[in-house]
Amino acid sequence: MEKRQNYSRKREAILSAICSTDIHPTADWIYQKLKPIYPDLSLGTVYRNIARFKEDGLIISVGVVEGQERLDGTTAPHAHFICSKCGCVLDVEDVEQDAQLDFDVSKRIRCQIDSHDLVFHGICEECLNAQKNAG
Repeated sequence: MEKRQNYSRKREAILSAICSTDIHPTADWIYQKLKPIYPDLSLGTVYRNIARFKEDGLIISVGVVEGQERLDGTTAPHAHFICSKCGCVLDVEDVEQDAQLDFDVSKRIRCQIDSHDLVFHGICEECLNAQKNAG
């Protein structure tokens, strides 16, 4: 029996906050953004809804950056870049998520590959410019 999703303005607002930004928000960011609109919103409600959205495939986790899980409303396969200086998370467009890579790795380790994530780590343009101007 399929679970019925109860409509909730808060739930819709949380999902909208995640999907309407490209900053890859944290639960705390979502809470701070929505608290003035929904004074009775709790951080626990935000976390519970994030878990539900991930389970339902509506959002994905980019991973933990500086101790906080970063979220993405774009669920289609795409790569990310994480800045090791400021912690910003950027979408990397037009990087092919090659099925051949899945096949090759699957053969090499003798396992079934269902998907893979591609994350680049380094220093973002803004931090590079700040470094250049400071030095």
